[in-house]
Amino acid sequence: MPSAPPVPPQAAAKTAAKQAPAADRVYTHVKQGVLDRRYEGGTLLTEGELAEAVGVSRTPVREALLRLEVEGLIRLYPKKGALVLPVSAQEIADVVETRLLVEEHAARKAVPAPPSLIARLEELLDRQKEQAAAGDFAGAAVSDRCFHAEIVRSGGNEILSRLYDQLRDRQLRMGVAVMQSHPDRIAKTLSEHEEILDALRSGDPEAAVAVVHRHVSWVSNLARGEVR
Repeated sequence: MPSAPPVPPQAAAKTAAKQAPAADRVYTHVKQGVLDRRYEGGTLLTEGELAEAVGVSRTPVREALLRLEVEGLIRLYPKKGALVLPVSAQEIADVVETRLLVEEHAARKAVPAPPSLIARLEELLDRQKEQAAAGDFAGAAVSDRCFHAEIVRSGGNEILSRLYDQLRDRQLRMGVAVMQSHPDRIAKTLSEHEEILDALRSGDPEAAVAVVHRHVSWVSNLARGEVR
């Protein structure tokens, strides 16, 4: 008896999505839209539009929007909808300051870098290069964030790793915004990632810290007033 044909990956993904609770599907839909800037800061989302887009009733939409408001991505206005909050200059400054504190410490502690960390960073950098070449800014921003997160996690400090993970959504949103506004910066970002890798390979913690400082500080210098 012939076996059943395999289920295409896209169909399997769609089936899995349908099995997720309705509120979770709305939450994922809106959050991803905010992070990759399909929903720009200042956009007003209505319950009806979101319910139709995801194929659910309004009740799970309300639940999902409440979760997103707690995370600071939207602000709810009764009987009007949900306003996607723009990235502010203060938020950029706060994120950069926190990143510098954590990442400079992590870069210094990562030396001497184990082969497994170097291999993982090389893999992420290769992926980011491919995504950048394809114009996949959202994907490149995710790989960028993962590159830095791997260095932070390599230090073995779970508290710092959790603190850094709390910045994830803000980092991704800012990263996509900067890449879209300044696509010429991508080449510089890739070059600086190479510099960080070289410093870790050579066992030079101060060189690694210096590149991380320059790399992260640039976001604040450029994005303040640029990200809307």
